[in-house]
Amino acid sequence: MTKTKTDHEHAQPIYPYPLSTVPSYPSYLPAQTQAIGSLLPVREYPQNENPPKLFEGLTIRGVEFGNRCWVSPMCQYSSDNGHATTHHLVHIGSMAMRGWGAIMMEATSVVPEGRITPGDAGIWTDSQIAPLKQIVDYVHALKGVIGIQLSHAGRKASVLPPWDLRQATQKGYSGGTVVSEQYGGWPDDVQAPSAISFNPGKYPDPNEASLEYIENLKLKFDEAVERCGKVGFDFIEIHGAHGYFLHEIVDPISNTRRDQYGGSFENRVRLPLEIARSIRAKWDKPLFYRVSATDWLEEDLGPERDERGEWKWWGIEQTTLLARELAKIGIDLLDVTTGGNDLRQKIKVGPSYQTPLAVHLKKNVPNILVGTVGIITEAKQANDILEQGKADVVFCARQVLRDIDFPLEAAMDLGVAVNPAVQYELAWSRMLKNRREVHHTCAERYGITEVQGGEGKQLRM
Repeated sequence: MTKTKTDHEHAQPIYPYPLSTVPSYPSYLPAQTQAIGSLLPVREYPQNENPPKLFEGLTIRGVEFGNRCWVSPMCQYSSDNGHATTHHLVHIGSMAMRGWGAIMMEATSVVPEGRITPGDAGIWTDSQIAPLKQIVDYVHALKGVIGIQLSHAGRKASVLPPWDLRQATQKGYSGGTVVSEQYGGWPDDVQAPSAISFNPGKYPDPNEASLEYIENLKLKFDEAVERCGKVGFDFIEIHGAHGYFLHEIVDPISNTRRDQYGGSFENRVRLPLEIARSIRAKWDKPLFYRVSATDWLEEDLGPERDERGEWKWWGIEQTTLLARELAKIGIDLLDVTTGGNDLRQKIKVGPSYQTPLAVHLKKNVPNILVGTVGIITEAKQANDILEQGKADVVFCARQVLRDIDFPLEAAMDLGVAVNPAVQYELAWSRMLKNRREVHHTCAERYGITEVQGGEGKQLRM
C-alpha cells in the first residue's frame, strides 16, 4: 500500500547548488575559496585589519603571492633519471595544502652531468615536462604559487645521497663519495670552472669546462626555461650559491681560469650575468637569483680583498657588486644564503644567522627584493625580520620538513585568520574564530580554547 504524505510532513531538504570543485582538474578535487594561507576578509575577521607583515601579500610581475612565508628548494635525491616521481607529487602537494606563500621545486639540473647525485631532478629533456606539470597543475588547482630552481652542480656532481654516505660511514666506510658509472654516476664527466676538487680524495676530480662547454651550458639554460614555460611554473630561480657551478665560477678560490671567464671580477661574474640576461629576455614572469653572500673565510684567509686590492675569496663586497648588475638586468629577487664552496668556512650558526647579509644587500641594492634564510623557526622571529625591513620575504627549508603547518600556526601566533585548505578547516577552527569575541580563556598559547573554536561542539541539528 502506498503511503501518502500528510500536510504536516516536509519534502527532503535539498541543497540547490552544485558542489564546489575545480572544473579543469582531471580528477575530482574540491575547490579552495582563495589561496591557502592568505588573509581572510576583514569584514568577517576584524583581527585582520592591520595584519603582520608576514601575511601581507606581494605581487611580482603580475604573480600574486598570498603571504611572505616561502618554501626554499630542498634536494630530495628521489628522481628517476631526472624525472619527478610520486614522491615529489606527495612532497610538494603536502606543502601546497598548508598555506605557504610560494613553493620552490628543488635544484633542477639543466644537463645530466649537472646533478649532484644520480637521484637529482632534471629539466634537460622534454620527457621531464609531464611529471613536473602534474605537480604544478595540482598546486595551481589549490590556488598556490610554485616555481623551480635551475642549477648545475659543478665540481660537486656525481656524489652519494647523504643518507647512503651516512649509513656507509656508520658501518666503518671512510672512502670517497664519488658514484661510479656502474651505479649511475659520471665520475669522468664532472665539469667545473677549474680542475680543482672540492675535497680531494673524497669528491670528484673535475674537468675544467671548455669554452665550447660553457657556450652549450648557456644554451641548455635557455632550453630549460622553454620547458619551464610548458610546465607552467610561476617563477624561476637561478642557483648561484652553495658551491655549485655558478658560485664556483665567480669565486677566486675555485676559478683559476685564464680566459674571459677567469681572473678579474668582471670576468668571473660574466657567465652568471650572461645566463641571467638571456633568461630575463625569454621569461616575463618573476625571476630570482640565489647567491652565497660569503664564504665565511675571514678567520683562515683574512679580508675578502687584500691590501693590494686583489680579491681572495667570495664575500659580501663582491656579492653587492654582482647584485647591482643583476638588478640592472631585471632580476626581481635575491635569495640570500651563504657558504658551501670551501671546507675551511667558519660559520657562526644561530637563529637568523644569515639575515645580516640580506640586510646589507637590501640597504646597498635598494632596487631589488631580498629574501632571507637560516634557522628561522618562530612566527615572531620571521615577522620581525620583515617588519624591521631586514628582508622582503622569508624562506624556510628544514622548518618546512619539521613543521609543515608552520604558516597556519604562525597566523594563530600572530593573531590573524588565514584560509586553511577546505579539507582541513575543521582542524583550524580556533583560528577561524572572530578574535574580538574572545575575552578571557584558559588557553595559554592562542587565547582561545578548542571548544570555543568549535572543535568540541556537536554538529548542529
